Amino acid sequence: MNIRMAQPDDVETLFEIRTSVIENYQSREEIAELGITPESVAKMLETDCCAWIAEIDDRAIGFSIANATEKTMVGMFVLPAFEGQGAGRALMQAAETWFWSKKIEEIWLLTGNDPSLKAYGFYLHLNWIPVGVESDGDFKGEMKFIKKRP
Repeated sequence: MNIRMAQPDDVETLFEIRTSVIENYQSREEIAELGITPESVAKMLETDCCAWIAEIDDRAIGFSIANATEKTMVGMFVLPAFEGQGAGRALMQAAETWFWSKKIEEIWLLTGNDPSLKAYGFYLHLNWIPVGVESDGDFKGEMKFIKKRP
C-alpha cells in the first residue's frame, strides 16, 4: 500500500470514494448541500488543507483530508472492499503527522454518535477521545472526538 498526497487532479477520485461508502453514505447532492463540491475541495487543497490517498497497485482505495486552520479532520473514507486492510490507519497517521509537524496541539473530528458504527470504534481504537455531542448546526447530533499532540 502506498500513501501519497492528493493533487488537484485527484478531486474527482475523492468524490468517487466518498460516495461509495455504505456506512455514513451521502450522495453528491447531499454533500453539495453542505457546501462540499469539487470546486470547493480544489480550493481547500490550495489553501490550508491537505489530503492523502491510499493506493494499492496504483488504484485509489481511500483518502483522508485535514484542515490546519480549523485543526480538524475533514474526512477519512475507504472503499468498502478494502476496509480492514490498514488503509484507514495509514491515512489517519499521515494526517496526524502533518498536524503535529505544524505544532498544532489538539485536533478534532466529528462522526456519528453511535458506538456501533465502524467509524466510532475505529477512532476509539486510534486513541481519539469522545468529548461530547454537537448541539446545533449542520452536524447536530454528531460526536466530537479530540486527540492531543503526543
